[in-house]
Amino acid sequence: MSATGEKREHLYKVLVIGDLGVGKTSVIKRYVHQFFSQHYRATIGVDFALKVINWDADTLIRLQLWDIAGQERFGNMTRVYYKEAVGAFIVFDVTRVSTFEAVAKWKHDLDSKVQLANGNNIPVVLLANKCDQAKEGLVNNSAQMDEYCKDKGFIGWYETSAKENINIDESARFLVTSILANDKSISHDDRDGDADKLTLDPTQEGGNEGKGSCC
Repeated sequence: MSATGEKREHLYKVLVIGDLGVGKTSVIKRYVHQFFSQHYRATIGVDFALKVINWDADTLIRLQLWDIAGQERFGNMTRVYYKEAVGAFIVFDVTRVSTFEAVAKWKHDLDSKVQLANGNNIPVVLLANKCDQAKEGLVNNSAQMDEYCKDKGFIGWYETSAKENINIDESARFLVTSILANDKSISHDDRDGDADKLTLDPTQEGGNEGKGSCC
């Protein structure tokens, strides 16, 4: 605990984007509520969910997950939705190659519209969702997927299944670890007097130096 006996609290906005029907809402429901249903309706516009994480003895994280509809596809409104995000998941469906082919466009759209306070791109994890089903395309080759993620600027990728609860918590922890590291770095830069920078939580330092690994 800190000297005052209170936890440091962080609020982080995280985007969940990707084509229509890839399972974005299902991933969020599984992560936040430990719940899965076959019967979700398509998200219209944007939806929200809050995950509260007791990260360690000193750190409480409130993760605001923005579920952005697939049909928003790179429209003008995405700039509004992306504002102040500090991390993102881009999701594709391993059973539909077309949703993977759209990933690069989602990543480019994201990088062009939101940056961290230090000007860097926000950390993004690629989720190869529905991995409990037959996979199509590049996702069958882990080495090529690693190379693809490196080339496109993802911090990592995971095969996930909201239905079977595969790698949902692991991928989120990996992303949050990166967000905390960036927050700590930006806060340190602020104290050094680099510039006046706006963050979601400018008074807080980052917390745990955790480790994550990709599939």
